[in-house]
Amino acid sequence: MKKLAIITTHPIQYNAPLFRLLAQRGKISIKVFYTWGETVLKNKYDPGFGKVIEWDIPLLDGYKYQFIENTSKKPGSHHFNGITNPTLIREIENWEADALLVYGWSFRSHLKCLRYFHKKIPVYFRGDSTLLDEKDFGIKLLLKKCFLKWIYRHVDMALYAGQNNKAYFQTYGLKNEQLVFAPHAIANERFCQAVKIDFRKQHGIVDSETVFLFAGKLELKKNPGLLLEAYSALNQPQTRLVIVGNGHLEDELKTKHSSLGQSLKDRIIFMDFQNQSVIPDIYKMADVVALPSQGPGETWGLAINEAMASGRAVLVSNKCGCAKDLAIDGLTGYSFESGNTTELVSKMKKMLDKNLIQKMGIESKLLIASWSFEKVAEAIESLLIQGTVKSV
Repeated sequence: MKKLAIITTHPIQYNAPLFRLLAQRGKISIKVFYTWGETVLKNKYDPGFGKVIEWDIPLLDGYKYQFIENTSKKPGSHHFNGITNPTLIREIENWEADALLVYGWSFRSHLKCLRYFHKKIPVYFRGDSTLLDEKDFGIKLLLKKCFLKWIYRHVDMALYAGQNNKAYFQTYGLKNEQLVFAPHAIANERFCQAVKIDFRKQHGIVDSETVFLFAGKLELKKNPGLLLEAYSALNQPQTRLVIVGNGHLEDELKTKHSSLGQSLKDRIIFMDFQNQSVIPDIYKMADVVALPSQGPGETWGLAINEAMASGRAVLVSNKCGCAKDLAIDGLTGYSFESGNTTELVSKMKKMLDKNLIQKMGIESKLLIASWSFEKVAEAIESLLIQGTVKSV
């Protein structure tokens, strides 16, 4: 059986189900090398949420893994030198991997592995960067392009998550025959389950009301303030706005909320961070799930996958990597120009039609069903067993 070594920094809820599935399918042998080191299990403070986060779903069950010692003086995935593993290459060689899959290059050890294993064994790459935040020009853009083309010369095949990600890889030197579609996915089946907690009932929301929901980190990148501003301008009585999460913008958002008129203020609900076992029910309290991100760095927006798997209409900023693939105007929801309050209000008005958003929710669920871990697993297995797959 062919052996695939996977390099990634730490266990997350968006990767663990894929690793488990690859192991269960039994077509290839995998081992995940976690480069942040075992200390990541102890330090669970999330700066985006501004609090300690401990996910309540299993992240290490059902597949082989190893935590590699990280000797960085300041360990972390937020800077290049935060991931330094002197023994990583030796551990991968000792395991006798037939191929290597690297998640992200912008860490010292990951880049070192890309360079070392290039032309020794096939090197596959997974990243979800896009060109949506591109602001460089002139000599700065030229230098950046040269550098990234040099990086990707060490990659044999890249697994692209969607159209915006594919365009990024093409811009920085990868050819079509080096690109394999492996959709950004979540555990769709977990979001299809029946409601366990009726949050609408808990908060006194009646069926006739249209609920707009934001669920995520309250940070500048996500720009939840735009949704609050647009909802205030919409000012429709048979609606609710629910903001779920914590973060450094929380006080600012709640201060703006307190300055609103009483009738409008009463229709806005703030909820703290909700863990993974509860989040499917959070989406089901909504009619429309909105992601008003402005970036920089909103590479995809997996909350939209989760919302669609929950059968919800979506409202997505064009700064989200997923917008081009998943926010199909008039079908699954709408996309809008980042930062454009007027356009956002206009799209929200269209979504006051209950029949329309119910149809959108059905289409969302149908579309996202094919954006699955099974598709990703098939792409990886085909690469390893056959050496290539047909590019899409």
